[in-house]
Amino acid sequence: MALPTSVSLAVLSILLTVNSAISSLNATHESFMRYFLDHTSPSNSSSQILYSPNTTAYDAVLRSSIRNLRFLYSSSTTKPVLIVSATNESHVQAAVVCSRKHGLRVRVRSGGHDYEGMSYVSEGDRFIIVDLAAFRSVTVDAEHGTAWVLAGATLGEVYYTIAQKNRTVGFSAGTCPTVGVGGHLSGGGLGTLSRKYGTAADNIVDARLVDVNGRILDRQSMGEDYFWAIRGGGAASFGIVLSYKIELNYVPPIVTAFNVIRALKQDAAKLVTKWQQIGPNLDENLYMRVITLAKDDDEAEGNRTIEAIFNSLYLGRCEELLTVMGSSFPELGFEAADCNEMSWLESVLFFNNDSGRPTEVLLDRKQEFYISFKAKSDFVREPVTEIALEEIWMFLMEAKDEPLMLFMEPFGGVLNEIPESATPFPYRKGNLYMIQYFMWWLETDMETTERHLSWMRKLYAFMTPYVSKNPRAAYLNYKDIDLGRTARVWGPKYFKNNFKRLAYVKSKVDPHNFFRNEQSIPPVKSL
Repeated sequence: MALPTSVSLAVLSILLTVNSAISSLNATHESFMRYFLDHTSPSNSSSQILYSPNTTAYDAVLRSSIRNLRFLYSSSTTKPVLIVSATNESHVQAAVVCSRKHGLRVRVRSGGHDYEGMSYVSEGDRFIIVDLAAFRSVTVDAEHGTAWVLAGATLGEVYYTIAQKNRTVGFSAGTCPTVGVGGHLSGGGLGTLSRKYGTAADNIVDARLVDVNGRILDRQSMGEDYFWAIRGGGAASFGIVLSYKIELNYVPPIVTAFNVIRALKQDAAKLVTKWQQIGPNLDENLYMRVITLAKDDDEAEGNRTIEAIFNSLYLGRCEELLTVMGSSFPELGFEAADCNEMSWLESVLFFNNDSGRPTEVLLDRKQEFYISFKAKSDFVREPVTEIALEEIWMFLMEAKDEPLMLFMEPFGGVLNEIPESATPFPYRKGNLYMIQYFMWWLETDMETTERHLSWMRKLYAFMTPYVSKNPRAAYLNYKDIDLGRTARVWGPKYFKNNFKRLAYVKSKVDPHNFFRNEQSIPPVKSL
């Protein structure tokens, strides 16, 4: 049966549009590749550096660092026009210059853990990925207590390499070893050493980056405002960081890690209430976070309970820790049997639930599980009452199909002594702890995804009375697109008063907003 003339014309129009788009895309690929090769060393093979959608390895390279599957299967996001798997600095420079010439944007990926997938998908911009996974070397200067770390290295690689040079140094950064250095350090970086040595960003002493003009700058040539911005303001808004020089932190030869687990009937609510009150004033050598989750009660079929895990590290031996805990938190019932003495490097495995495995596993960049997830964050400035805690936990227990964990990260210690304006990360004195809400699921269909996202938003709304206000604060490294696409809204939540200075720096170093994503710092004129 012949199609009506109007339908035939519509189909023909669509086919012509598609063919035109494909031809335009192929021309962009060819032009970009020629220009790229002109701006890099002739000895480099483009077949191992550039990947377009019509090459067989494109999908494998795109998936190689994706940690959140919900963006991989989303129909509402745009995938990259090209992937540049950079192996030297000239590739990064050429990627910036070529992208500007061809009207493309740049997304930068180091570890791929970014919570909203902004390093490998877009909501509309035509873009390329500069993948820094091959930028992974760590050079330790033991004499001066520093290291140069390439931006594509993972935290596990950094920690392992440092420890091979000196067992009594570590670095103050996060607990997940597969997280990439590039994004983590540029967004702040909190972990087990933060109360003792500050955030990862507080311990950056130099950097090398490629700016919007393709130049390589260090701290001296970029200037102090620019250097300030990339240490907590999210470097992806300002350029492509190639490497950081970090100051290493002393750790004793033996540290003590422990997990003390308490359920509701073991006074979990009273203990968490007490933890909130004493947490910021604990010995700065003691990091004690609380992880809470709802689970089935093993002793009462059909009932639910809350499990509170006091997940902790002490920079010292068990004998010292017993004294500290006995004087500061006797209610927890901590005893010698709870102690696990180990090296600081082994404690990294402990916090990643890999205790007992060889430390070489920290060099493995691959995730053991690939999931879809959603996270949000809050900062707490006033203790949540025991009654309120019980109400929050009732809310968690009502949802049986939403696996969710609340990570309550302690503040205090040296974080109280660093001014809010020292780096763009402003959450210092006055904050008791930060909460990360983390939910995951295995299914990839949109109905399941939307159901989980909706539940997370309900929880976030439920928490409003108990967390910081004016603004309701959030942590950049737990990026949350629900905070909005308007910088005037999300900017103060991530950065408080530092947001205006970040926008000013952006105006100076990238006035035309080349480096941008759905939540990047805009120039002042765009606010």
